[in-house]
Amino acid sequence: MKVLLLAAGRSQRMQPVPDKNFLMFLGKPLIVHQIESLIDAGFNDFVVIGGAHNLDKLKALEFENITYQVVEQENLDEGMAGAVIACEDFVGEDPICIVSSNDVVDEKAYELVVDAANDKEVDSVIVGKKVEQYFPGGYLEIDSDGFITSIIEKPGEGNEPSDLVNIVIHCHKNPKKLIKELKTVSSDRDDRYEVALDSLIKGGAKMKAAEFDGYWQPIKFPWHVFDVMKYFFGNMGKSISKDAQIAESAVIKGDVIIEEGARIFDHATVSGPAYIGKGVIVANNSLVRDSMVNEGCVVGYSTEIARSYLGKNVWTHTNYIGDSIISDNCSFGSGTVTGNLRLDEKNIPVNVRGKKVCSGTNKFGLVTGENIRCGINTSFMPGVKIGSNCMIGAGLVIPKDIEANTFVKGGITLDIRENKATLDENARDTMKGKI
Repeated sequence: MKVLLLAAGRSQRMQPVPDKNFLMFLGKPLIVHQIESLIDAGFNDFVVIGGAHNLDKLKALEFENITYQVVEQENLDEGMAGAVIACEDFVGEDPICIVSSNDVVDEKAYELVVDAANDKEVDSVIVGKKVEQYFPGGYLEIDSDGFITSIIEKPGEGNEPSDLVNIVIHCHKNPKKLIKELKTVSSDRDDRYEVALDSLIKGGAKMKAAEFDGYWQPIKFPWHVFDVMKYFFGNMGKSISKDAQIAESAVIKGDVIIEEGARIFDHATVSGPAYIGKGVIVANNSLVRDSMVNEGCVVGYSTEIARSYLGKNVWTHTNYIGDSIISDNCSFGSGTVTGNLRLDEKNIPVNVRGKKVCSGTNKFGLVTGENIRCGINTSFMPGVKIGSNCMIGAGLVIPKDIEANTFVKGGITLDIRENKATLDENARDTMKGKI
């Protein structure tokens, strides 16, 4: 069965994090993890749909013993429907399986859809998962036999036809008929694919819901990176490369992966679950805990990285980075910190496409794009986002989002006058006596 892997999205809700397909987890891009999981489930024929923004990177990926082709979706505004239509020349009469590249699931979900598709009375199979809270996606309405009677995309909270959410793992036995329908239907919303499926159902197509009760985590908002980190941490053990250099006084505890060329200096602590990528330096007196630190990073002297994701080549020095997502090639001057807790300790809202969206957690720090430089002693307030290619000056408090390609500086007015204060020569001796 041919897999159509949807990877053309522009990750707009993830901004300023770049293409989520290439977020690195345990040393591999997310899309590589996805393809390897599909291979383990028995698939070996892939068409990956990308856009102009990531086509070259998708083509550069290499896999052995599988058929791997990359197709460009030229008009990304056509969404999932446009992605499937872009594959028209690559599908024939055989069944296809449509999969989202950034919905992380147990591979059992892929096996489930294949098993359900063996039913000769079924034209299509859609994986669904029951949810307890509203999810901004498609909902499946089914009959007593599990056949889908309608598909409603983003019905709005309180208008859900069921508690069964559509996961983008779909098997269609007649892909030509699907593409023909996609070209026929229209919609004012970004749901032409779902409208086409609904139209096929109304025309007599038998679509069955395969209910899945395993792990599923779509990556739609930046804080979902932490959920996926936990998933990968939960499936890893402890592994320390023989080519890593670890000082005798360093402390390594829990499930930790330390890759080749990494160096852990004196009195540094790495507390699992944690991932330390190739060539990473964890300097003297530093602490890394519950974090993913990717290739080439420098966790400088006396820095703490807590529950955070660091992309490649992030440099720090006497910093606190907490509950934050830092993209590739960023550096922080000495003393710069990320705030991650409101004074009222309530959940932290984040600006997403002009609207405040609750992160669902009261611990959430900084989110950055790529290629950022921060001066010394700068403080970032919780939930702030910094776009790519920015420079942030020293000694500032950043309480709001900063757009990409921005230079930020601020003035400090000094009040200089005669010193009339006097010092008690015995004051320090008195204080020492109280210690």
